Amino acid sequence: MDFEIPAEIRHKLEELDDFIEREIAPLEAENIQYFDHRREHARTDWDNDGVPRPEWEAVLREMRRRADAAGHLRYGLPEELGGQGGSSLAMAVIREHLAAKGLGLHNDLQNESSVVGNFPTVMMFWIYGTEEQKADFLEPMITGERRMGFGLTEPNHGSDALYLETTGVRDGSEWVLNGMKRFNTGLHSATHDLIFARTAGRPGSPRGITCFVVPTDLKGFVVEHMWWTFNMPADHAEVSLTDVRVDDSMILGKEGEGLACLQHFVHENRIRQAASGVGAAQFCIDESVAYSRERITWGKPLSANQAIQFPLVELQTECEMTRNLVYKTAWHLDRAGDPTDVSSWVSMANYRANRLVCEAADRAIQVHGGIGYTRHKPFEHIYRHHRRYRITEGSEEIQMRKVAGNLFGYTGGRS
Repeated sequence: MDFEIPAEIRHKLEELDDFIEREIAPLEAENIQYFDHRREHARTDWDNDGVPRPEWEAVLREMRRRADAAGHLRYGLPEELGGQGGSSLAMAVIREHLAAKGLGLHNDLQNESSVVGNFPTVMMFWIYGTEEQKADFLEPMITGERRMGFGLTEPNHGSDALYLETTGVRDGSEWVLNGMKRFNTGLHSATHDLIFARTAGRPGSPRGITCFVVPTDLKGFVVEHMWWTFNMPADHAEVSLTDVRVDDSMILGKEGEGLACLQHFVHENRIRQAASGVGAAQFCIDESVAYSRERITWGKPLSANQAIQFPLVELQTECEMTRNLVYKTAWHLDRAGDPTDVSSWVSMANYRANRLVCEAADRAIQVHGGIGYTRHKPFEHIYRHHRRYRITEGSEEIQMRKVAGNLFGYTGGRS
């Protein structure tokens, strides 16, 4: 067995490090208020429902523009979209590497912007979109001219998404959508929203759910309010749909088979979230070790105490094991004919990494003592960001249920 990271991926990491040092670090320094202890206040428009400030998002756009011009932003996309067809393994290694650098413009945690873009909705359109949809949406989605929200969760349904109550009813050549969406991501600036609605079948059935691409300026589409969350600023809306009309051209994928689009989205995101979690956890561990060696208490380094050593040893061990699981899972994803064959592995990697980074951030706060609890250190920011992943896109309980289904033979997939 060969555990060495392929040479081309190592070279890509070197390219990224050089690019970040030359192009991104100076831009970050010019806008340091978004990254130091003022970051949450500087980013959040508190008087406008807590949405991101335009000035903050302008900095992010400039970062992405520079990354795209340098050939990095689209790395994971197909060559036809200007990308380099980066593998799942390469993306996992890169996302871990960037997260391990800590808080910065190169890989911002709060809104998931990065010099190497993660484009799950772009890939949904690439795989399931019609030729007309691809022509209309793909390039503008990559450049940010069009922004796609994601509307799955509802007030009465989260993890039990197959029971969603939003409906789509055919009326001649159109569909009429009615329902509510909660934590509808990206709605502070989205031009379109991916709305999952039941168009056929009984509640709980995977068949009969359709994914609609809904312009946010249509009559009957209303952003009721933004949910203020643990991780501000907020882009998670409560949305109501009242007799919203769209036609067949706005269906992504096949009618009644929207679950396939959803599964692709979560597979793309779960393994990359796991990789970022490992990287951020390693950052917290490294910072804690360095601080404990420098901090003198009772005449000796804090690191001399086993009460400091042993929890960090446990975390470092867990980090090594989870990293190997993430890499192996990504490697299998690159070879799987059907990504769902590796679903249980993706779930294991995701829920373990999400737990790990929360534990590592909490331990870093403890090791650093009072200063660790302040916003002058990045650990609270890391914790607030990654804590949501233990709930979103399949809570850790749902991930564990998927693993159990495979383990006990109730579902298919790689054992």
